[in-house]
Amino acid sequence: MEVTRERAWATLTSYTKSEALLRHALAVEASTRFYARLWSEDEVFWGCTALLHDFDYEIHPTLDKHPQDGAPILREEGYPEELIVSCLSHAEHLELPRDTLLKKTLFACDELSGFIHACGLVRPTGLEGLEPKSVRKKLKQPSFAAGVHRDEVYAGAELLGLELDKHIANVVSALQPIAGGLGLRTATDNGS
Repeated sequence: MEVTRERAWATLTSYTKSEALLRHALAVEASTRFYARLWSEDEVFWGCTALLHDFDYEIHPTLDKHPQDGAPILREEGYPEELIVSCLSHAEHLELPRDTLLKKTLFACDELSGFIHACGLVRPTGLEGLEPKSVRKKLKQPSFAAGVHRDEVYAGAELLGLELDKHIANVVSALQPIAGGLGLRTATDNGS
């Protein structure tokens, strides 16, 4: 089966109806694609993997089922094993090796994309002008975006061999072009 964005989006939206989860998938896709471009990797394949990493979360919202119970669904739909294992590898509790650049990148982009999205939601300018130091300050506030695993944010940057500020700046850059689709204010909303 050829992995296409249209096919991945169809799979995602047949199992995921929550706007928040769809926006998370789009954010992780944009971040992962950013790195695929940066490192001359297969942008479509990486993006589709990112779109599908949480596709089963609505039907399997607990760690004893997500994402492992989603894997047979992806296999049945004909997705390649590389995509499926990469999706599985984002889950800390499965303790799978992150032994490819795609697996490392998906893990590194998952929590940080969600956190940066949350930062953009509380700013009058969305992601415009969002600096790494502001994101780091928010990371130190446990009550802000409390569902985000901070240890995974730090571990993700380390896994990619990047300074946290550089990784934050990259993810902010990756999300800016899709800010409107993520429900964030954009320069045009602000009258700029």
